[in-house]
Amino acid sequence: MPIPEMALSPVKSLYWEVFPPMATRRVYCTPVLQAGLLYVLGGCSESSMPLDSAEVLDLETQRWCQLPPLPTARAGASAVAVGGQVLVMGGMDAQQNPLASVEVYHPDEGKWERKAGLGQPSMGITALEKDGKVYALGGMGADTTPQALVRTYEPTKDQWLPLASMPTPRYGASSFLRGNKIYVLGGRQGKLPVTAFEAFDLEVKSWTRFPCIPSRRAFSSCSATERNFFSLGGLQQPGPHNFYSRPHFVSTVEEYDMEQGVWLKPTRSSRMREKRADFVTGCLGGWVIAAGGLGNQPSPLASVESYNPVKRRWEHVAPLPSPRCSCASLQTPNMLFLIGGVNQGPSDAVEALCLRESV
Repeated sequence: MPIPEMALSPVKSLYWEVFPPMATRRVYCTPVLQAGLLYVLGGCSESSMPLDSAEVLDLETQRWCQLPPLPTARAGASAVAVGGQVLVMGGMDAQQNPLASVEVYHPDEGKWERKAGLGQPSMGITALEKDGKVYALGGMGADTTPQALVRTYEPTKDQWLPLASMPTPRYGASSFLRGNKIYVLGGRQGKLPVTAFEAFDLEVKSWTRFPCIPSRRAFSSCSATERNFFSLGGLQQPGPHNFYSRPHFVSTVEEYDMEQGVWLKPTRSSRMREKRADFVTGCLGGWVIAAGGLGNQPSPLASVESYNPVKRRWEHVAPLPSPRCSCASLQTPNMLFLIGGVNQGPSDAVEALCLRESV
């Protein structure tokens, strides 16, 4: 049954909100939203060192506050809000080694506390929270090998327990919670992009494999609406049947229809208007968003576009106020945040594409 057109908000209802800049310029930082507060943790500094800096933005007053530093400086960490607290795990240290340490920030007490470690050091973990438990999937280990580990954490017991491993080891994957299933797409194994698409059922504690993403692209981005999954853009590596002799940016859009259980055949209009990689994607008002990143221009892209899954075509949206790539992103039902990133060095910008609520 086709989606009713009414399910989409008008594209005109998307607008940018620019927040005051962070005190510290950073890339590969970790954002968490908890009770109207946007926490930005760690990341990489202008001197390419991991940061212990933590700051928090009150979205209502638009004021930043410096928090006590993280006990462990880290870049590329993973974090979730759980039980009114902020839990940060893994990432990279100054020697570019993965970390096993886990720390929790208590907003009421204004302090950090060390918790039970992951067991194995990991960076690029995919983490999410459901029903008061934290799930940590995959990661890159100390010998740079991708991990298939799935771990769950119960804050009340301060204990990590293993679950059934992912069929495909990977780090930096995209994960989406739909009902009792965690869907995992993409990610990396060293320099190789992963095309595996798998789902973990939290009730029966087992994995299901879905058809793989049709094409292999590095620095692509994944997104999901309520019924479809998307793999967008990226850097296409040359292959034996490729006309190009070097990596090139693509505007590829691959869409998986959950109802039909297939990757839909691409059309000319379903391709993004701009070739891009290392960009932010999300979903607002039924639209799939692609913002910023790198393309065929010498500097990061300002362009933003939105995809109408009903008409299967893209439309331009107001450009990104601060063009950049490698942004950290955070999605709420009505806002898609782009935090930090790179434009001739790490950025201090915090901007959100917002969905104007219809009156």
